[in-house]
Amino acid sequence: MTNLIVEIDGYIHNVLLTVRKCSKKELKQKYLQAKNNITDIRDLPVMFCRLHHFDKLSIHYHIEIDFIIDTDTDRIYTPSY
Repeated sequence: MTNLIVEIDGYIHNVLLTVRKCSKKELKQKYLQAKNNITDIRDLPVMFCRLHHFDKLSIHYHIEIDFIIDTDTDRIYTPSY
């Protein structure tokens, strides 16, 4: 199974994660579940990884990202390249 690269983007953080291939709808459900289990948005990437067994990546500027989760607006979208 292939992995996706997901960026969690917000005022506080900018984190890349590798996730098992899933749909945008499934990713939204996982995001909301992680968000509901935290009290501080700074903890979102750690909770996301803990709940869903995702891995954090180092930031690389030449990686194509499959989805961006904007924590300021709760929007999930595919970037255009």
